[in-house]
Amino acid sequence: MIVVSGIQPTGKPHLGNYLGAIRNYVKLQDEAEAQDGKCLIFLADLHAISMPHDPAQLHASTLEMVATLVACGLDPAKSVLFNQAQVPAHAELQWLLMGTARMGWLNRMTQWKDKAGKNREGQSVALFGYPVLQAADVLLYQATHVPVGEDQKQHLELARDIAQKFNNDFASDDAPVFTLPDPYIPEEAARIMSLRDGARKMSKSEPSDMSRVNLTDDAETMAEKVKKAKTDPEVLPSEGAGLAERPEARNLVGIYAALAGQSVNEVLRQYGGQGFGAFKPALADLLVSVLGPIRDRFVELKDDREALDAILARGAAQAREFSRPTLDAAYSALGLVRG
Repeated sequence: MIVVSGIQPTGKPHLGNYLGAIRNYVKLQDEAEAQDGKCLIFLADLHAISMPHDPAQLHASTLEMVATLVACGLDPAKSVLFNQAQVPAHAELQWLLMGTARMGWLNRMTQWKDKAGKNREGQSVALFGYPVLQAADVLLYQATHVPVGEDQKQHLELARDIAQKFNNDFASDDAPVFTLPDPYIPEEAARIMSLRDGARKMSKSEPSDMSRVNLTDDAETMAEKVKKAKTDPEVLPSEGAGLAERPEARNLVGIYAALAGQSVNEVLRQYGGQGFGAFKPALADLLVSVLGPIRDRFVELKDDREALDAILARGAAQAREFSRPTLDAAYSALGLVRG
C-alpha cells in the first residue's frame, strides 16, 4: 500500500481541510504502516505557482502548513512529509509525461475551465498543465492509493490514462513503468461547506473570513463564527431527509456529525425539534474541544523554523530516494540517456 497525496500551502488551513483530508492522512499513515507500506504527503508548492502568488508568502505558508499537519497528528516518523520544490523529480517526470498527455484530455478538465473562466488565453501554461504535474506526483512513487474528493476524481482518471498510454507505448506488458493508482475515498470524507452559503464549498480563497473556521482560530473566534453562521428559522428535523432542501442546516449538522464521529441521524435524534439557538452553542463547544488542542500544538510549532525545515529536508531526502527508480525507468523507456 503506497499512499500519496498533496495539499496546497496557500491560504490558512481550515475546518474543511481538516475534516475532508488532513485527519484522514493520519489514519492512512497508520494503515500504510500496518501493511508495511508508505504514506507520502507533500506540500504542493510547485502547483501553487500556476496562479499569481507572493513568493515570500508562499514560503511562509509552506512552513505553516507543515506545522498544521504535524499539529493534526501527521507523524514525520511514520509518513514522508516534504515539499515538491525539494524533489526535482516531480517537475522532471511532468515534462516526460507531457509527450504522452493529450491536449484534448486537458481541455476537458473541469477545474481548468472553472479556474480559467472566460480568459483562457490569459492563463499560465502551468495552470493548463497542472493535471500532468498531478499525474507525475502520484506515478513517481508507484502510488496504489490516492485520497481524492469529488473535485479531484477527474484528475486521477487522467493520471491513470497517462500511465496506461505510457505503458502501452513505451513498456512491455510484463514490465510496466507505472502503476495505475486507485482512488481512495475514506468513509469519513466530509464535504464541508461555507458558513455563509451552504451551496459553496468552504474555501481558503473566500473573501469573508467568517465563511470558514481556520485551524488557527482561537476558541472565542470559533464560537463567534458558529454563532453568526447562516441558518434558517426552522427547527431541526428528526432525521436527515428533513435537511434535503436546507443547505445551511445540513452543513452545520454535518460538521457536528463529522466532529463527533456520529451519523447525521444520530445527531438529529439528540437535537431534532430544537432550534439553532440551542444547537449552535453545542456545535461551538464541540468544535473548540476538537480543534483547540490542534491550535495549541500549532502555536508551539509554527515559529520553530529549524524544526520545520528539518522535517521538510528529511522528508525530501526520503522522497528523492523513493522516486529515483521510477524516474530512471521513465527516462530509459523513452530512450533518453542521462549523465
